[in-house]
Amino acid sequence: MELDSLPRLEGFRLRGIQMTRLETFIDAAFAFAISMLVIAAQQIPDNIQALLAAFRNVPTFVCSIAVLGIFWRGHWLWSRRYGLEDGASILISWMMIVTILILIYPLKAIFGAMWYFLTNGQVGQPFSLHTTESQARIIFAIYALGTVAISAEILLLNFRAWQLREPLRLNARERLVTRGELMGWSIPVSVGIVSLVLALVLPRAELDWSGWIYLSIAILVPVYSMYRKRSMAKALGEKL
Repeated sequence: MELDSLPRLEGFRLRGIQMTRLETFIDAAFAFAISMLVIAAQQIPDNIQALLAAFRNVPTFVCSIAVLGIFWRGHWLWSRRYGLEDGASILISWMMIVTILILIYPLKAIFGAMWYFLTNGQVGQPFSLHTTESQARIIFAIYALGTVAISAEILLLNFRAWQLREPLRLNARERLVTRGELMGWSIPVSVGIVSLVLALVLPRAELDWSGWIYLSIAILVPVYSMYRKRSMAKALGEKL
């Protein structure tokens, strides 16, 4: 009942210290998605040649895990900060589970093709030689839709917390953090929409830009994080 006695993370009072059944199920879904990435690669190597071939998929696996980890942390932070388990939050979280399990295969395909291109075929896997232009567009479009969906779902979870800011008794800092999360998760949503448009309109020779556009997130997110910290410090009258 006494919020100020709760543990804090960067000044945010953590209302969801105890794992809920919802968070446990989300964690299980992420773990299953990771196991599917491993299983989908190939069977356990039984000779040196197969073992060396398996290592070609390591960069793809690592990048895929990193992306899943970003989304997992987004849900973890939301769970810790707000501790919500109402009907709307459960529905959005279930939508997130479905999206994750759909996204893992295009995720692996995109990163496999990226590493194959960057290393001139040394690691990763290309799209099939028989992949047509329309099929390539569909893969990029599915990945874009998946990125938009899962980012929007985490955005919606934070928006749900914002709607309940009065019952949750969010203080000034926590309200700024929540609004910051809403803006932050709008970045991958926007980039995913741009990627989707590029996948549909670019000529075949330039279709790869539908995938390269995601690298902009690595620039936009840190820039926004710096701006967000400065704005919050200014609003709260704190020194950086």
